[in-house]
Amino acid sequence: MSDGIPIEAAAPNAPAVAQPSALPAEEIDRMTDEIVAALKTVYDPEIPADIYELGLVYRVDIADDRAVTIDMTLTAPGCPVAGEMPLWVENAVSAVQGVRDVKVNMVFDPPWDQSRMSDEARIALDMW
Repeated sequence: MSDGIPIEAAAPNAPAVAQPSALPAEEIDRMTDEIVAALKTVYDPEIPADIYELGLVYRVDIADDRAVTIDMTLTAPGCPVAGEMPLWVENAVSAVQGVRDVKVNMVFDPPWDQSRMSDEARIALDMW
């Protein structure tokens, strides 16, 4: 496994995804797309935008054994759902076909700020 490599071309808030892998590129692409779709089903209950579009997901690593590690943050360290949100993410990503295991790491470095939000999140929150 290697460290995540940012994918800035995909979206300004795209998380880093580890490369290369012993898994076929097509399988990594499929799993990545489905993991992103799963992450987009998880919402901070206080904010009407999903955690992916908010830029809360910093890194997604798919290991050769199909274990997925996700580094994510919160909009604020004192977020009331800090204890629950990692479980929501774990449950959503665990449902992706081919994922063997999911580990969610809560990180606060670098701290989240509004520059990590996608245009979709900015529209939803009327934050231009």
